[in-house]
Amino acid sequence: MTSDRRLEILRAIVDEYVQTQEPVGSKAIAEKNVFGISPATIRNEMALLEEEGLITQPHTSAGRIPTDRGYRLFVDKLATVKPLSNAERRAIETFLSEANDLDQLMKRSAKLLADITKQVAVVKYPVINDSQGRELMAISGTANLARSGDGNSLSNVLEALEEQVVLLRLLSDAQQTVHVTIGSEQPDANLQSTSLVTVGYGLEANPLGAVGVLGPTRMDYAGSMAAVSAVARYIGRFITESAQ
Repeated sequence: MTSDRRLEILRAIVDEYVQTQEPVGSKAIAEKNVFGISPATIRNEMALLEEEGLITQPHTSAGRIPTDRGYRLFVDKLATVKPLSNAERRAIETFLSEANDLDQLMKRSAKLLADITKQVAVVKYPVINDSQGRELMAISGTANLARSGDGNSLSNVLEALEEQVVLLRLLSDAQQTVHVTIGSEQPDANLQSTSLVTVGYGLEANPLGAVGVLGPTRMDYAGSMAAVSAVARYIGRFITESAQ
């Protein structure tokens, strides 16, 4: 059982690694976080986190990085999704309110999400009044992958993105609450170096579509979850009001 103090150290490691993209050592944790314990004690706790498979040592670096299991525990222990500020919410509503139709709204939504999260943003939406139930998808931010992936993983992710049926399938599982799929949890082998944050929109009994962001496992989960939720709520409200 991971102690509360160890969970806080794991949280600090995740936050530091997301920010710096460099393995995290006990000294950095001690300097930036007020735990009231020495670097030696932090090293001992980090050793236990490593034994639990929550962090790992890449190559010969003295620092540690979170594992997929560590990210999963971090996400599951997030008490609440970090709320957006009033200014951020107003900016989202202002930007999206300038859309003239559903297609433009979805494209603007994907671009906005990509800009906010610095990840790849995907929005799945229905073809209105289509008897065959066809769906469309808006994607933005694929260039954001270039700053985060090595050559092999980047190539694999881009290949998966080109197969839009893969993304449609992933988004079809989106729920009314935010869901996070991390690394090795991804069903598609080409995406197992990434994490996916999704949420559906529309009525619970009649979901209309889904919103998601895809990025490296070291993404800002709290921020991505908040942004996805806010945009999904706006899209759902737009479609509902348009239908009235």
